[in-house]
Amino acid sequence: MVLIHTPLYLTYRASSMAQRIFIENNSNMTAFIWPFFHLSVSLHYTPYIYNMHTNDILIRPAITDDAPAIASLIIQAMTEECCAYFHGPNHSIDDFREMMIGLVKREDSQYSYRNTICAITVQGEVVGISVSYDGSRLQTLRQVFLETALHTFGIDHSGIPDETQAGELYLDSLAVKPSYQGQGIATKLLKATNEKAKQLGCGPLALLVDAGNPRAERLYLRCGFEYAGSNSWGGHPMRHLILREQ
Repeated sequence: MVLIHTPLYLTYRASSMAQRIFIENNSNMTAFIWPFFHLSVSLHYTPYIYNMHTNDILIRPAITDDAPAIASLIIQAMTEECCAYFHGPNHSIDDFREMMIGLVKREDSQYSYRNTICAITVQGEVVGISVSYDGSRLQTLRQVFLETALHTFGIDHSGIPDETQAGELYLDSLAVKPSYQGQGIATKLLKATNEKAKQLGCGPLALLVDAGNPRAERLYLRCGFEYAGSNSWGGHPMRHLILREQ
């Protein structure tokens, strides 16, 4: 799912697996490792680590304890208007947040912490997120959201259009807390997510941006994204952007 709809906030909403580890010896990046599906008695993924230290911000994979902060940032990216579309008139944004926290804690959801990269302060505060996954897995991952929303809110959203497809790593959500915007954190998260795309080998990094949010689109264009077509989601016209290799 996707939405960037808050012109004053640098947020992106739309809504996993490398085998190798590499280390780049430069000032920004120390290591990257990402979840990789494997056979195990007790685990579905091998934990990978992405560490990037810049200006007292650490970029790293999410952990389950990050779930409340991740859920709030996803909602920021979606906007409460869009969340209301999903929870309906008989439930509140707090109900939606509780549902999202549960989805983030799961390993089989598109919003799973396993699909999330976080920006963390030295005090341990989660101030930004990037949620992404292989576009070919959309139907499987989204089913968890659809079933949970139906159970929680009694609303069937199974008719929503696909926002991604096979052949791309889909950036489902990108958000930075308002008080931390303007510090380049979103760009760092994009850089980390692009490295993830390269490792997974599932195609280029791609996203949907709200056609009504030119500020966010300008950020992506500056980072090397190109327009690849139009789409819609949650009642909003969207623009499909793909990051082309420079």
